[in-house]
Amino acid sequence: GYMGPVLSFLARTGSPLMANIYPYLAWAYNPSAMDMSYALFTSKGTVVQDGAYGYQNLFDTTVDAFYFAMGRHGGSGVSLVVSESGWPSGGGTEANAANAKIYNQYLINHVGRGTPRHPGGIETYLFAMFNENQKDSGVEQNWGLFYPNMQHVYPISF
Repeated sequence: GYMGPVLSFLARTGSPLMANIYPYLAWAYNPSAMDMSYALFTSKGTVVQDGAYGYQNLFDTTVDAFYFAMGRHGGSGVSLVVSESGWPSGGGTEANAANAKIYNQYLINHVGRGTPRHPGGIETYLFAMFNENQKDSGVEQNWGLFYPNMQHVYPISF
């Protein structure tokens, strides 16, 4: 299929597959499908058991699902880069500065360790540096660490 040629090209050129991973969007689409703590990195224990691998957060589950799918389509040598991840600070259900700070701080602290199936650092980019008031209203405007006037939406440590 389509994924095979893409992965073949990425492997040949030594390029990563870039994936946007947004646990907030998966949770907000159907909040009754999972406890928010699984999306927010705050689950106290294993939520999903996959053979020998236990998952406490949706981020790791999603990263490893990408790796599994890539391996099934000849891309086991291709690395994955999380090109966007974050949590909105407004405009939607449980989209507030407190949850955005929790998610993004846990994400920053977590990505150096890797996932159950892929220990080691995961190159990850936070979305976004600034809130964007020109986007459609709601969560789309509220992913930034800073307001357009350069004030923190919430404090965070890198």
